[in-house]
Amino acid sequence: MPEGDTVWRLAGRLHHALAGSPLTRCDLRVPRLATVDLTGREVLAVVPRGKHLLTRFEGGLTLHSHLRMDGAWKLYAPTERWRGGPAHQIRAVLGTAAHTAVGYRLPVLDLLRTADEDRVTGHLGPDLLGPDWDPDEALRRLLAAPGRPLGEALLDQRNLAGIGNVFTCELCFLLGASPWLPVGALPAPERAPALAKRLLEANKDRPARTTTPSGRPDRRLWVYGRAGRPCLRCGTPVRTAGQGPATEDRVTYWCPSCQPPPPTAATPPAT
Repeated sequence: MPEGDTVWRLAGRLHHALAGSPLTRCDLRVPRLATVDLTGREVLAVVPRGKHLLTRFEGGLTLHSHLRMDGAWKLYAPTERWRGGPAHQIRAVLGTAAHTAVGYRLPVLDLLRTADEDRVTGHLGPDLLGPDWDPDEALRRLLAAPGRPLGEALLDQRNLAGIGNVFTCELCFLLGASPWLPVGALPAPERAPALAKRLLEANKDRPARTTTPSGRPDRRLWVYGRAGRPCLRCGTPVRTAGQGPATEDRVTYWCPSCQPPPPTAATPPAT
């Protein structure tokens, strides 16, 4: 699942492959960009911003993309067969003499002036893996709505940019807090942005996301993906429930023993 660490690595690979070279091929397969041709323009940089990708070209243009749940960019050698999915799922092709980047199932693809990038990323909070990281500002934003459930506050990209569902579940577990705890009731709330930063930094160069000390593939995460299985710390079965406005996409995992529910909140339904 693409989160800030995944997007950071992807931006690095795309930048290494494309930056400094002119495009020899450009094919943007969304209706509003169908007539756009960036062939001949040099790729200046591929920059991550939270979970957003910004591909900058000479002439002051930026191609903005977002992977959401299952989008992907794949890199291929010029003669290599494309294997990222069927052709009808391709939304963008950016080719240079040495590499071709193919964007599959991209739910967001926009072309804008580089000077206007704030139009698509200006709402984001401090980027956990970016040069603008500011833990004090991140904490201020988290606590601006003290009654909001911790899980929802961590997922809100306007607070901290780069956290997705996996890191939200793991952070709540490591904080020993229920995802339904009001964020203003979190003991030592400054630990939340500090721990989020540490987790994403530790995972930005890892091929397999890991939040536990274990090297075993089935024990890399404390609670995420472990529905009904024993908590790695106490043995209590891990529970799941939907949380927030998009509960069909956001399944929260937590241990009811290590993360007891807040006294005044209804216990989420067991699943």
